[in-house]
Amino acid sequence: MKPLKLQLLIVFLFLLKSGQVQAQNEQTYAEKLGFPKGKKVVIFHVDDCGMSYSSNQGAIKSLENGIATSCSIMMPCPWAASFINYIQKNRPNTDAGLHLTLTSEWKEYRWTPLSGFMNVPGLCDKEGCMWRGVEDVIKNSNPDEIEKEIRSQVERALRMGLKPTHLDSHMGTLFAYPPFVEKYIKIGIEYGIPVMFPGGNNKLLYECINQPFIKKMKAEGKWVEGMKLPQTSYGLTNMATESKKVGERLWNAGLPVLDDLHSISGDWKPEENPTPEEWGKYKAQKFIETLKSMKPGVAMMIVHSSDITEEFKQISASGGSRLADMNSMLNPELKAYIESEGIILTTFRELIERRKNVK
Repeated sequence: MKPLKLQLLIVFLFLLKSGQVQAQNEQTYAEKLGFPKGKKVVIFHVDDCGMSYSSNQGAIKSLENGIATSCSIMMPCPWAASFINYIQKNRPNTDAGLHLTLTSEWKEYRWTPLSGFMNVPGLCDKEGCMWRGVEDVIKNSNPDEIEKEIRSQVERALRMGLKPTHLDSHMGTLFAYPPFVEKYIKIGIEYGIPVMFPGGNNKLLYECINQPFIKKMKAEGKWVEGMKLPQTSYGLTNMATESKKVGERLWNAGLPVLDDLHSISGDWKPEENPTPEEWGKYKAQKFIETLKSMKPGVAMMIVHSSDITEEFKQISASGGSRLADMNSMLNPELKAYIESEGIILTTFRELIERRKNVK
């Protein structure tokens, strides 16, 4: 080999090795927060509290009798006050955030902005309710209206005596458009409330975004764990370029940051017509698979636990999946797996306290 080529090869191998060492030495946010190196730390999070009586009951059972550790409340919805009153009286240390709500997706069961439809007209459809789809919000509203409505929801919680442990986004609306992300981050930092945002390895997040592609590859027998995924954007936000920057910004503002996020348990269903018990067990096994594949770090895994009543069937056809989410949180095999593997369950309340202790 010619000397020049040999020198170039040596330089290349040196840079490659340096990059590998740097990647290995890069701390996860879990490690920065003081969790042991290499540990998997998980928040099992119940969305949609306050949406309905069924939603409240499912969340309460998942938190009190299951492995769920956190939840968030839809402040514009009719049952929000009931849920807050319950936890203030019975579970004052509940890890309860706000599921910032900018859409009203169901056909007949609707809600309006807390700001009032005359104050945020672009956020409302012809019924005076929030738009059903994320795309409609991006098309018709604007960042100033989004900020006004977020503040209204935070202030209603504070008026009721609830200091939210975190903020997150119903249907991911606030993640889907960079100017909305900016308002979301701004308000979290201003109020000193942790903002749910994955700024780490994002392995599970990218798998969720690419679920149709992965499903197709598996059906064709072409799927290989760790293969390059084609899609890194959620809506109009490129998570590959934005997540690291947002994560660093939140961390530098004194707030904790997630390493990863999983959000597609609502799509998990066995073939044919499972019983509620079978469906719940199926989801529990899928969570075990997800826990096996996640990288070390702190990840949030979303469920929509609901204890379905006849009333809920008039709201949505998603009741079977939501009941299965609740049953998965109560599943003894999932709980046993978490304990046997030494997986750490945590809350946003713990994360912010740990962040305060980081120098």
